[in-house]
Amino acid sequence: MKTNPRSFTAAATAMVAILGLAACSAPEPESPPEPETSTAQQARPETETGSESETVESALPAFDAPTLDGQDLASTTLAGEPVVLWFWAPWCSVCRGEAGGVAEAAERYEGQVDFVGVAGLGEVEDMRAFTSDTDTDHMTHIIDEDGGIWSDFGVVGQPAFAFVNADGTFETVAGTLTDADLDAHVRDGLLAE
Repeated sequence: MKTNPRSFTAAATAMVAILGLAACSAPEPESPPEPETSTAQQARPETETGSESETVESALPAFDAPTLDGQDLASTTLAGEPVVLWFWAPWCSVCRGEAGGVAEAAERYEGQVDFVGVAGLGEVEDMRAFTSDTDTDHMTHIIDEDGGIWSDFGVVGQPAFAFVNADGTFETVAGTLTDADLDAHVRDGLLAE
């Protein structure tokens, strides 16, 4: 049996596209595992009780990036305040699905915690359409054109969050978060200090 090379190429291309989309939009398991965290950590010396704990020792990575509204945002602008960085891509259906919860959290914590979107892996016009479609356009979104900001925060895929304390230390959480988990990270982490 002879295979048509064009049919094979079309089928292979379609399969790659389907697998790529499935990775972003795979359904959540019924009991999701704890989100993976990536932080710059250094072990503390043992305490009086003999237990060892870890603390985040990394400072806020320096960046200066354009925003979707045509301004610039430097990391120095964020220094001294708690910030949630939300890493997303315009074609990511999981990011689209969680956008409403992120926007609501940004409104709920307005004046206490800044929420900043970090858009990557797409065209700027698609990023603008995403924020308009998801009603997140009231938030500040920076464009990470070369992936440097994602890399500096240990982000390898979207969605992800970096919870940055006022002192510049941060914790990066990979994957989507429920509204309750997002609130817990903000309330019990950033605002507990």
